[in-house]
Amino acid sequence: MKHNIKITIILIAMFLVTQIIGLFVINFYETSDTELPYWMEPPADINPETSIISILFAFALAITLFFLLTKINAEKFIRGWFFVVTTIAIGLTINAFIIFFLKNPLNPYEYLSIIALVFAIPLAYLKIFKRNILIHNFTELLIYPGIAAVFVPILGVLGIIILLLAISLYDIWAVWHSKFMQNMARYQMDKLKFFTGFFIPYAGTKVKQKIKLLREKYKNKSEKTRDDAFKKAKIKVNLAILGGGDIIFPIITAGIFYKYAGLIPALIIMASATLGLLFLFILARKGKFYPAMPFLTIAMYLGMMVSWIIF
Repeated sequence: MKHNIKITIILIAMFLVTQIIGLFVINFYETSDTELPYWMEPPADINPETSIISILFAFALAITLFFLLTKINAEKFIRGWFFVVTTIAIGLTINAFIIFFLKNPLNPYEYLSIIALVFAIPLAYLKIFKRNILIHNFTELLIYPGIAAVFVPILGVLGIIILLLAISLYDIWAVWHSKFMQNMARYQMDKLKFFTGFFIPYAGTKVKQKIKLLREKYKNKSEKTRDDAFKKAKIKVNLAILGGGDIIFPIITAGIFYKYAGLIPALIIMASATLGLLFLFILARKGKFYPAMPFLTIAMYLGMMVSWIIF
């Protein structure tokens, strides 16, 4: 097992909670009369079965652009880009919750979407420009449901099947062959000071004891002195991470099956993705990197087969 049982349970729980929030947000925008705010509503004439080509092209363009920006050290631009995307995604999620629970006390909906931004902007700022593990992981729970709500209306069942296969092949290449995914993760953490995905640092018993002794020794010292002491001590902390793509594609898949097949097939997809992730965590070994999407995709394909057999 790559991580200890406690950390594995936390990652699985966060993954599952995000899936549940995602299904709620997708269901809200699909079944209510509320359009996606912030100009995110797709064109009425879009074809869900042929839009996959445009999505794959846009995905490849975004990866290429991000790669080029890292080469010219455009950290400020990248942070601004991620700040805008994060704000909109969180706003979409919060907007769904506000309208659902307040039962539209204000009219029109635009006023509520502005209120959602009032909450989304500071959360996005804290995530992108300030380092706080709790804020980081909390905002992750809200980001991917909002993004998924944008993609579900423009994809069909065939489209998501093709997309999952394409993303899995890319994941295998990026993790096991080019090492692009590892380099991108390190770039985010070292240069951008944030990470797109769940991020849990944890330490073993001996390291925890060492940290405790250092804190006691330097508790009355300045922050700079404490930071220097920790750097000199060369304390190694384990990192449990799960990339954003590994979180969002199962949400999109479950949302599409909810749209075209109903709640039970969507729940089957959600459960199969969670079991696939758990299988990966059990199979994985410490110190090694694994592409999660192939495991999730195979699990979701099996879930699709089960739902088609039953329904």
